[in-house]
Amino acid sequence: MTYRASVFLPLTVDAAARLDTGPLLGQALATDRAADECWTALLAGCGSPARRDLAPELRRLSEATSVHVGTRWWFAEGGEHRRRVASAQQHLEGAVADGDGQEFALAFVGYDHAMARAITTGEHARESGAVGGRHRR
Repeated sequence: MTYRASVFLPLTVDAAARLDTGPLLGQALATDRAADECWTALLAGCGSPARRDLAPELRRLSEATSVHVGTRWWFAEGGEHRRRVASAQQHLEGAVADGDGQEFALAFVGYDHAMARAITTGEHARESGAVGGRHRR
């Protein structure tokens, strides 16, 4: 799959692309586009829909990640990763609400790292058989 260079989620997009995770990669790219649009709105100082649209995209990326790595792992052994992602997401949403571009950029670095680490760790656990199979909630 060909994809454009990621601006806000380079680690996450790279992890999803390397693992050939079609739906997860598609959602990571959609989230990256939403982040780019939100960043533009923050820089312009406007309350455009782009600022409101980011949070649902972040939630969809978390859901796509949980499906890919297996919800059993995501809510059990991967719980620490899930909590890191959720904490980073809250930090991001706070920066958007405050209209703080600098905090937004810094928060995205943390979010990208947490998400990429969750994806690669969950994939490794799944491949090693440490995860008892995937299932949906």
